[in-house]
Amino acid sequence: MPKIVDHDKYRAEIVEKAAPIFSAHGFNGLGMRQVAEQLNMSKSALYHYFPSKEELFAACTRFVVGRDEEKATAPAITGTPEERCRQLTVVILEIEKEFPGELYLLVDYIRAKSSSEIARDENMQHANERYLSMVSHYVGEAAAPRVLGVALGGLVQRLFDGMTTSMDDIERWMLDALLSEA
Repeated sequence: MPKIVDHDKYRAEIVEKAAPIFSAHGFNGLGMRQVAEQLNMSKSALYHYFPSKEELFAACTRFVVGRDEEKATAPAITGTPEERCRQLTVVILEIEKEFPGELYLLVDYIRAKSSSEIARDENMQHANERYLSMVSHYVGEAAAPRVLGVALGGLVQRLFDGMTTSMDDIERWMLDALLSEA
């Protein structure tokens, strides 16, 4: 009797396992052969599910962004600006665990692209839209770009200074961005 395979489930498993491989090695540092080896599968099997590295990367991008969105699943956030920034800080602390690898991967992915190519890139558009949506859940649509920029900048600063910038500082910066006029 032939083996019955749930192709959608197996494809999702490949994506879940491939995402950290991209984070560890970058986009440009891997070929499909190396990804297949890391996944303990043949290159032809990997190509059966993903015809190109770009398609696998796009699926991994959607997986990572979706995973981060799940950390922010809650009813519409209400309360004072301070309470909303506190709730957003809790989510950012969860996201920060994977942030260094994801930042490395992002820089590797876009380093050879022009600004116009990045602006048209579907993976970048998807990630940007989803993260803005997630942040707007806490601070509203008008403030979301400012607050997201401050949050990402704060996470990068923590990487640069060996995590000496406190999350309390970043929370205060996000509150300032939330309360400032555009």
